Amino acid sequence: MPLPIEQYAMIGDCHSAALVGIDGSIDWLCLPRFDSASTFGALLGTAEHGRWLLAPSAANEPAAAPLATRHYLDDTFLLVTRWQTPDGVVEVTDAMLPLEEHRSVVRRIRGISGTVSMHQELAVRFGYADALPWMRQAPEHGGTAVIGIAGPDAVIVRGAALHASNHVHESTFDVAAGEVVDLQLTWFPSHLTAPAPLDVSAVLEDTAAWWREWAGETTLPAPYADSVRRSLLVLRALTHQETGGIVAAATTSLPEQFGGPRNWDYRFTWIRDASLTLSALMLHGYEDEAGHWRRWLLRAIAGDPADIQTMYGLSGERHLTEYEVDSLPGYQGASPVRVGNGASGQYQGDIFGELMIALREARRIGVDEDQYSWPLQRALLGFLEENWRRPDNGIWEIRGPQVPFTHSRAMIWAAFACGVEAVREYGLDGPADRWAEIRDTIRAEIEEKGYDPGRNTFVQHYGTTEVDASLLLLSQIGFVADDDPRMLGTVAAIESDLLRDGLLMRYRTESGVDGLPGGEHPFLACSFWLVGQYARSGRLDDATRLMDRLVALANDVGLLSEEYDVGNARQVGNTPQAFSHLALVRAADAIAQAMAGTAEEPAEAPRHD
Repeated sequence: MPLPIEQYAMIGDCHSAALVGIDGSIDWLCLPRFDSASTFGALLGTAEHGRWLLAPSAANEPAAAPLATRHYLDDTFLLVTRWQTPDGVVEVTDAMLPLEEHRSVVRRIRGISGTVSMHQELAVRFGYADALPWMRQAPEHGGTAVIGIAGPDAVIVRGAALHASNHVHESTFDVAAGEVVDLQLTWFPSHLTAPAPLDVSAVLEDTAAWWREWAGETTLPAPYADSVRRSLLVLRALTHQETGGIVAAATTSLPEQFGGPRNWDYRFTWIRDASLTLSALMLHGYEDEAGHWRRWLLRAIAGDPADIQTMYGLSGERHLTEYEVDSLPGYQGASPVRVGNGASGQYQGDIFGELMIALREARRIGVDEDQYSWPLQRALLGFLEENWRRPDNGIWEIRGPQVPFTHSRAMIWAAFACGVEAVREYGLDGPADRWAEIRDTIRAEIEEKGYDPGRNTFVQHYGTTEVDASLLLLSQIGFVADDDPRMLGTVAAIESDLLRDGLLMRYRTESGVDGLPGGEHPFLACSFWLVGQYARSGRLDDATRLMDRLVALANDVGLLSEEYDVGNARQVGNTPQAFSHLALVRAADAIAQAMAGTAEEPAEAPRHD
């Protein structure tokens, strides 16, 4: 049985990521990439679906169960777990290694006091637990290694001698005070020779230095500096080192509704999420990431703008066919487990706005346009000239009928506003007058069809009286001022209709708009959006009160999932979730700016030139 979601910590190497439970078990790891099939899949099943457990032997004795506490080694993803047992204290440092050629996990056990008996269980299950590997001993200098092979995948595990028992390899060994025991697992293609052993001391030192250097390149807003720092680190950890693709989360199929069917694969690069992540990173000084991601974008969407997708694979792959994995029963029975994502074939008009805003922000911080980047933006706006009236599936990837979502229309308005600015203020070539005319036409349409004057609120989509948390972004992008009476009315309607136990739902699932069975939990990013709106509209006390509550929902190492179950005080959905962490960063920025008496610059000031 997997642990509650909040009891997992992530380690990562900017190629893939592992989830390590507070019980010492690595229950999720896909190798060699985020979107590869799982090597350890117990998160979506049981120990039989693959895991790597390392914990004091006393953990199996409830009467003397050890106490575990953990933290990241300052500004890194080296996870340090301290176990206190009746016989002594040990620390386990878990890490993945961004600077190494091969994807590896190292686990260093260091004796602090006394002598602690440690127990290790290794169950390698390739292919989403569909391939039981052939395991064999491989004698090496200084000890024994175990190699597991199935199809194209192979791993070599080095350290304490492992003994096979019913398709699980186990070992028990003592660690005394001052003693260090190193374990390491390395993935390699099965047709190649296993890579050489790692110098664990050296790679841990290099990995820590690499993370610290990256984290030291920014300034952070008070009073939420620690949370912002960890969130920025999460966003970096979810960015693929080689391609620049940014995954939405490290997992698939962690449920939005426990026991229900709202289980999706988030290990891909959403144009929206990646654009917003890029904006958050750029606003905190990470210009190199802007260039890296823009190159990814140019490769991914090269060709006809009509073929643009909502999401791509890490290298820009287009075919993300969604299918169900029968070999994994699902997180605590939530099924089906899905791989791929059918939303890749949807039309979501808002992505053009998020993309153009991110590229505009790159331009503003001095990232030069190259021979492809501005022509790409012109081509996208040319496509929108002919298609901006199309109904779409919206920001929440509605699987019901397409409708004209107000948020999507506003983001298309922002896309044209960015194009006008590029021509008129940066001297780039383009039909600024035509784009300005379309921009203003879209504004007029939204004000007529996307606004309910009787209730004084913008609405989820044309022809409804429902509201949607995404409407909070209308002020953030500058479509309306933060204190515009219509915006304040929208906030009041959202508070009335969507607040549940003090946190914000995305929309009312009972309305049937999404074509799925009702029932989900408050969406954390939406509550962070509300924080930002409060801060920018003069409700600073409300902003800090809600922000303090949201920050406290992070787990013991500062990670947030997608949603939160208030009644049961537990995280819900895929984790760690880039959308939640980037929204935290922007909310903290808004509070800092409000405290300093400055306003966050919107995507485009509402003007009619």
